[in-house]
Amino acid sequence: MELLNPSLHELLMRPNVYYNLSPAQLVEHALKRNEAVLTDTGALCATTGKYTGRSPKDKYIVDQSSIHDKIDWGNINQPISAEKFHQIYDRMLHFIDKNDLYVFDGFAGADPAFRLPIRVINQYAWHNLFVHQLFIRPTASELNNHQPEFTVICLPGLKAIPELDGTFSETFIILNFEEKLVLIGGTEYAGEMKKSIFSVMNYLLPQQGVMPMHCSANVGKDGDVALFFGLSGTGKTTLSADPNRHLIGDDEHGWSDHGIFNIEGGCYAKCIQLSQDREPQIWNAIKFGSVLENVVLEPDTRKPDYNSSALTENTRAAYPIDYIEGAWIPGVSGHPKVIIFLTADAFGVLPPIARLSEEQAMYHFLSGYTSKLAGTERGITEPEATFSTCFGSPFLPLHPYVYAELLGKKIKEHHVRVYLVNTGWSGGPYGVGQRIKLSYTRAMINAILDGSIDQVETEEDPIFGLTIPLSCPHVPSEVLIPRNTWADQTAYDLKARELAERFVKNFEKFSQMPEHIKKAGPKA
Repeated sequence: MELLNPSLHELLMRPNVYYNLSPAQLVEHALKRNEAVLTDTGALCATTGKYTGRSPKDKYIVDQSSIHDKIDWGNINQPISAEKFHQIYDRMLHFIDKNDLYVFDGFAGADPAFRLPIRVINQYAWHNLFVHQLFIRPTASELNNHQPEFTVICLPGLKAIPELDGTFSETFIILNFEEKLVLIGGTEYAGEMKKSIFSVMNYLLPQQGVMPMHCSANVGKDGDVALFFGLSGTGKTTLSADPNRHLIGDDEHGWSDHGIFNIEGGCYAKCIQLSQDREPQIWNAIKFGSVLENVVLEPDTRKPDYNSSALTENTRAAYPIDYIEGAWIPGVSGHPKVIIFLTADAFGVLPPIARLSEEQAMYHFLSGYTSKLAGTERGITEPEATFSTCFGSPFLPLHPYVYAELLGKKIKEHHVRVYLVNTGWSGGPYGVGQRIKLSYTRAMINAILDGSIDQVETEEDPIFGLTIPLSCPHVPSEVLIPRNTWADQTAYDLKARELAERFVKNFEKFSQMPEHIKKAGPKA
């Protein structure tokens, strides 16, 4: 259907539209246009202005009859009319007519059976390098025959007019499932492009019987696959980048009847306090072709200061997955044996590791408890307790039951072991306690993966009902029972009950779930 005149196709035929440039060419363009600078390792470093995280309140879905009954409308999936969409789209076409553009053609979905051909159109060369490295890059023959099924247009220089467009601010991320378009404007934060396509896949895949997942994944030498669910900042990227295992992907996957597959072709790692000792794979991946976002550089040496949060806590590194040594290419593997739900508990009361029953797995998947960490979204300046359904509610267009039923079915079919791992605070809440040491978390993950954690003595937490192991190699036993890490255990009891009550209150919205699932939560 031809939407407007002149058409997008006609505008993309102009001489100042650059198609599928190589990373080296895109780096040259970005430097020439003063969009970014090179670091001492050759990575391209850009800043994104006032928007240093996603803007979830500025995301909309075009409300059309063909999709209306499928969408879980609300604060996350906000409706916008087709009329307002075309009004903004028309201004975008006029903006395109006056500016250079960069076009990337590629794919989302490593499994050819569920692959989505995409096109991303960018105002900035560095944004085009970002999507080139984050999505799946086509071969020469695939590029010759490429027909995009979804198009993303990202023009940070074009801002919404709230009183005219019906938006909350100058920023907009609008998904049109019927016309297969995504419009992004008013923000330079590159993560909006990545997450928009993830939202598209979260709409399309369940209708094909595939479970889309906000998780990282790796595979061991014996073919044992592990999934790590969790929101930004909980450790998905860090914990799945294990030199003893092969990384399948760091953030987005699908689970079909054949196994799992990476949705992307790259990684998007938080790099605040990144160190070579603790995260060598990520450290070594930040080289020529990689993109750093909002990382402070030392002015003379151009060396990144990963400890600085002067611009934001949400500093990022984007790089193709083959920059990770031993990455599992092409990102397709078997069914998982282990699922790990990651949370960063700012209350400091959840255990660092617990085994979940099938019912508890469903309860905690639907709850999706964590703490939003500073900078991951606009306005978040310190950890904030939140419940994000299915560990990814900002990206889920369909009703939560769709995703929960898919996961529950697959856990049962494939006898998957499920664990809750807290990478947050111990010894007290945020501001009092300390973040659980990464070395301890890695040791617990290793014990989960090799199965040794299931051989130790356990006890049930009296408030949360979780099965807690009483020992783990290379982890002090007192760390495993969170109450024992608090100087004031009465204060712990009060804080734990407070969080338990939040769980129960949050779960009230899932009234359709069976009673045995509802009863699998905390005993508030």
